[in-house]
Amino acid sequence: MLRGWGNGLASRDSTRHIGDVALQISQSALAAMIAAAQAAAPCEACGLLLGTGLRIERALPTANVAGDPATHFEIDPAALIAAHRAARDGTGPEVVGYFHSHPNGLARPSATDRQSAARDGRVWAIVANGAITCWSDGPDGFEPLSYAVTQG
Repeated sequence: MLRGWGNGLASRDSTRHIGDVALQISQSALAAMIAAAQAAAPCEACGLLLGTGLRIERALPTANVAGDPATHFEIDPAALIAAHRAARDGTGPEVVGYFHSHPNGLARPSATDRQSAARDGRVWAIVANGAITCWSDGPDGFEPLSYAVTQG
């Protein structure tokens, strides 16, 4: 089982935990993020990470409604509201976090990402050059997260 972390490296031995639970991402969610990034290039792709707790079961691409999608991303507010509403009323999974791509950059938070962050503890996944890194958007800024890839 391959695990990655925020510095773009990967290992079969190391997983950073949040408390006692490791972040888990389904193979299909990873594939969906990479496909969305490839399809959107040279613009940034973006979307929602859906699941339960620290298990991401699905990556749902959304429209990038940023004024300059080549260098910024903004998740379509209607999709974001609909996902939160479905999670709240029990008809959909939890919004675990968000993903976006850096088509001409690195798989780590940019200065723009740091300025835009809500500091709400959600997961941010960043796709660049076929690599995916994950970050916790905490009160003190982004912290790198490792993840385990699961079936599904």
